[in-house]
Amino acid sequence: MQNKRVVITGLGVVAPNGVGISDFTKAIQNGTSGIRHDAELERLQFSCQIAGKPIITDAVLNEYFTPLELRNFNSSGIMYGVIAGMQAWQDAGLSFEVQVDPDWDSGTIFGTGTSGIDKFRESIYKIDHFETRKLGSTAVAQTMNSGISAYLAGKLGLGNQVTTNSSACTTGTESILMGFDRIRSGQAKRMLVGSTSDSGPYIWGGFDAMRVCTFKHNDTPEEGSRPMSATASGFVPSSGAGALVLEDLESALARKATIYAEVLGGTINSGGQRGEGTMTAPNSVAVQKCITDALQQTGIQASAIDTINGHLTATSKDSLEIKNWTEALGLSGTDFPPINSLKSTVGHCLSAAGSIECVATVLQLHHGFIFPNRNCSDLHPEIAALIDPNKVPQQMLIKDLTIAIKASFGFGDVNACVVFKKYA
Repeated sequence: MQNKRVVITGLGVVAPNGVGISDFTKAIQNGTSGIRHDAELERLQFSCQIAGKPIITDAVLNEYFTPLELRNFNSSGIMYGVIAGMQAWQDAGLSFEVQVDPDWDSGTIFGTGTSGIDKFRESIYKIDHFETRKLGSTAVAQTMNSGISAYLAGKLGLGNQVTTNSSACTTGTESILMGFDRIRSGQAKRMLVGSTSDSGPYIWGGFDAMRVCTFKHNDTPEEGSRPMSATASGFVPSSGAGALVLEDLESALARKATIYAEVLGGTINSGGQRGEGTMTAPNSVAVQKCITDALQQTGIQASAIDTINGHLTATSKDSLEIKNWTEALGLSGTDFPPINSLKSTVGHCLSAAGSIECVATVLQLHHGFIFPNRNCSDLHPEIAALIDPNKVPQQMLIKDLTIAIKASFGFGDVNACVVFKKYA
């Protein structure tokens, strides 16, 4: 059977600097930060007292949830994911109408790292105080990892594969490649893919304890996330969700849908925590292989890449990531393509990072721009020695783009790299 072409027909996003594609697009074009002081982190005496947390209004909540659904509902990850997923479905021109039969042609692969941590805490408290019957009927749905895909499937009547993947910071990018494979093989016409991450101290506390979060910018939150900067001091914890509707080209054309970009393919691998790879550090051999395999699979030459959206977390590993890109692509200096990191404006959205950053990458292709990097005018000298500093843009670039590549690298020494192409 001939492999089907896979395109993107819908986008949705819940990010610290913008909820909805219109606001998010303006924010990334302008380099608008969504990182703010967090009073709860200060009260709990976190070293890092700033975070990126989406602002969800009551109006937005009421658009996507019924009053009954919102009763005793406090799973921020599911909330973000449902909003982003339904935004993407609506953006694709697909129906919200309740049908009698499931939509056998449509499914979802929507990832997360954890689910309903605040609901877990509430449940533990009630159980310890002999109040099990007060947990409510949605405690299980809010705390099971597959809660996000189950909620979306129920709201949209999805009848194809419905599942949740979880692979640390690569989760969102991995979900895209998993959905891509299902459509390309003809097992589905469309897949709602993406990922989400809970907010709050119970998610972010472990990273603060590991001392991988910045503590130097509690009084200047918007300056805190500094990927590729010489003065980077750790990442800013964040949360949110990103969603994309993937669809086979024939179906998209038949519906006369807007096509944002084409997914050419990509690769997922692991460094096996061998060599320099550990639970928290990447194996460079595997990182480079992930990139080169993605290019080989899609038939794209390194010289054809117009822009890279890196993982680049504002930690000590940023220089190593740039080194891995240069070695994998065989490009350096002025030959290296422009590279950016969305984390400079939204922080590290953890399990939601890959999907939100892929949404940003697709928007660049569709509209013809490269969003600016914030807080890295003092480019790290090790990076400046590898690539032309002008390849780390400080202002938005207006540029016609054809090929964009996005990679995510996660705890557990796991990697994912996806190649997008402007649809033509």
